[in-house]
Amino acid sequence: MSTALATPGLALFMLCVVMVALTAVVYQFASLGNPLTAPWAAARGAVQLTVVSLILAAALIHLWSSLLVLAAMFVAAAFTAGRRAKAGRSAAWLSIALVCGIGLVIPLMLVSGVVPMTGVALVPIGGIVLGNAMVATALAAKRGLDAIDLRTGEVEAGLSLGLSVRDARMEVVGSAVSDALLPGVDQTRTVGLVTLPGAFVGVLLATESAVQAGAVQILVLVGLLLAQTCSVAVAIELVARGVVHRPGTRALR
Repeated sequence: MSTALATPGLALFMLCVVMVALTAVVYQFASLGNPLTAPWAAARGAVQLTVVSLILAAALIHLWSSLLVLAAMFVAAAFTAGRRAKAGRSAAWLSIALVCGIGLVIPLMLVSGVVPMTGVALVPIGGIVLGNAMVATALAAKRGLDAIDLRTGEVEAGLSLGLSVRDARMEVVGSAVSDALLPGVDQTRTVGLVTLPGAFVGVLLATESAVQAGAVQILVLVGLLLAQTCSVAVAIELVARGVVHRPGTRALR
């Protein structure tokens, strides 16, 4: 009997169909909304994962194609971060924050030799780091811009005291964006006690070695702390200097 987890086949397909159907039934009887919500989400997710799996299966064979995949992921992350920050065209500058995060962590991992220079290693690690840096960057920029909009009086008070525009804005931006780093810090603090993160579970299932899984997970978590910290620091600097601003707002510096 095979010990592989979730091997593609009829059994997996039927199990997923049954679970989706049961979810739809609960939706219907508990009045949670349209019962077709879950089936539609599952079907869409299955199609997306199938396409991505086929692309990655071909791309990970070569290093150059793996780098193209990472580049495409970066573009998507930069676009998503900008959209969530609601900063209009100026949000394009947030890509600098993402570069500072992933551009420091990934080279360190490669130079150290801990992460091999192969597509099968670069794409998963790079994707995890990039995705978390994106979330932190978007949250920091949004919170910072919201703080400037809501606490305009405090900014003006700072300016009246002789502070520069950057310093006056930083007084309200700095305290507002601290929450952007909390998810990463809390995840690191509680790993293994409250949750088993995806990297740990993935390596554990692949290698059946808890020690190897723990080593990979701590590498990922420490890398995320550095990437998110750098990205948030750059993001709030861009907001404070007015480089990233809300549409219709004059970009003072």
